[in-house]
Amino acid sequence: MTDAGPVPASDDEVPAFWRRLGLPGLADVHVHFLPPRLLRRVWAYFDAAGPLVGTEWPIRYRWSDTERVDHLRRLGVRAFSALAYPHKPGMAAELNRWTLDFARATPGCLPSATFFPEPEATRYVTDALDAGARVFKVHVQVGGFALTDHALDPVWGLLTEAGVPVVVHAGHAPVGTAYTGPEGFAALLARHPRLAAVVAHLGAPDYAAFLDLAERYDRVRLDTTMAFTSFFDRFMPFPADELPRLRELGLAGKVLLGSDFPNIPYPYAEQLAGLARLDLGDDWLRAVCWESAAALFDLA
Repeated sequence: MTDAGPVPASDDEVPAFWRRLGLPGLADVHVHFLPPRLLRRVWAYFDAAGPLVGTEWPIRYRWSDTERVDHLRRLGVRAFSALAYPHKPGMAAELNRWTLDFARATPGCLPSATFFPEPEATRYVTDALDAGARVFKVHVQVGGFALTDHALDPVWGLLTEAGVPVVVHAGHAPVGTAYTGPEGFAALLARHPRLAAVVAHLGAPDYAAFLDLAERYDRVRLDTTMAFTSFFDRFMPFPADELPRLRELGLAGKVLLGSDFPNIPYPYAEQLAGLARLDLGDDWLRAVCWESAAALFDLA
């Protein structure tokens, strides 16, 4: 229980959850929509528990784009991203065309874009910003590159000056590589201390180190994606002694709701239930589930 009432046990109970908190809905900064062919490949990779997944991971919401958008609306998710990310050069510009077109056709979707360390990156990131991109995604585990790759220096500079946030999957979860971990992200921030960044998955499993960076840098935030779910808690639980810091960061507007929808092996409601069970207070839940993203993205 929270002050607002019982935690949601099913997706049908999600609207009652945010209404009891007095919110207009939810804002989810970590949602994926991809071109159909690429999405099928991603789902096949999860089905096979590929090397970067490392565990059985059945996709729960294996639906069409239309069905998934409709479900988000039934849940009350009023704002959501369409995060895409390349795994090799030559993909990002086309992904950006698709995700930006998707956002234009989909009310509530934040115009989303991505990039890769390649000579064309500055040009197509500039094009995406000119086209209205409001959030970017970088996934160094899948992309296999360092955040400090010099090919990206102009891109980080552009995004810093624009103040457009980047959702950065920099943590080792679910499987670490040579490019993941807090050290690379810290090195990036040392070069670009005013970068607006959102650390995916609270930086799991190196939670404390990423909390440190969120405390140190004014424009660094974290998203809750998959944290505090029974699935994640099996192999990388959040340390209980860090909950006070998480509470303070959340109340300061630095923790945002993320879900990884649709690529999750449990109901969407479980993400919200996990947050509610932390018992960090309804002001914290209101900030995480809506208010902080509303301020960041100027949501009505």
